[in-house]
Amino acid sequence: MKAIAASRLRRAQDRILGARPFAIQMQRVLSGLAAHVDTGAHPLLARRDPDAPSRPTLLVVVTADKGLCGGFNTTIIKEAGGVIAAGPGSGPVLGLVGRKGRDFFGKRGFDVRFELVNLFSQLQYGHAQAIAREAAAAFTRDEVDSVKLVYNEFKSVLQQRVVVDQVLPIPSIEPAGGGAEHLPDYLYEPGPAAIFDTLIPRHIEIQFWRALLESAAAEHAARLTAMDAASNNATEMIEDLTLYMNKVRQATITREIIEVVSGAEAL
Repeated sequence: MKAIAASRLRRAQDRILGARPFAIQMQRVLSGLAAHVDTGAHPLLARRDPDAPSRPTLLVVVTADKGLCGGFNTTIIKEAGGVIAAGPGSGPVLGLVGRKGRDFFGKRGFDVRFELVNLFSQLQYGHAQAIAREAAAAFTRDEVDSVKLVYNEFKSVLQQRVVVDQVLPIPSIEPAGGGAEHLPDYLYEPGPAAIFDTLIPRHIEIQFWRALLESAAAEHAARLTAMDAASNNATEMIEDLTLYMNKVRQATITREIIEVVSGAEAL
């Protein structure tokens, strides 16, 4: 399992390192737009009225389909549980990606809007599109107030970081100097409506795609580390048991020799 994880990690790492800069820059651009334009310019930019009755949050939890990867799934489930506990009393609506998260939350009576399992073996962009469609539909139909994403971000082979991102409404960035005059001025061609209709849905898909790629790379890294530790522990256990076996065998031989010598002297 260590060798398989090592072979898959390189490919997953190359994919996320290629996709991450585009996703981060797209997040920056859309966050700048969200702070600059009227929130009514597009349904996915709308922000809820604080005086209106609160609706649940759609929480998308990305876990692995398999175990034997250390604390990878446990940390995600624990973080998601913290987000659920800190939310409104009605509780969130869950979107579960990965068998481990589905098995944990599905048995505890949560409202599950959708679930996707067995996708990391053949991860495709269409999976991110399906999740984005579900999230956007729930937000535009006013079924949820926001959409949040919980996943493991790949940092290195030895380190993964749990991330909680807000996908909808798109978080706006504050200008560095303060005030609207410091915001960048955008020119739209052919027009804001046409650009938003294309750009914002694509942005949501990219953010989910990045989360899936990050989670896949982090899972392989966690499994590589866990299997390496398991192999080392097994080797150490074998050495200890072999030493104990030799001590017991030597004690048995010594006792038999003493019995033979004692019997000869008695004769």
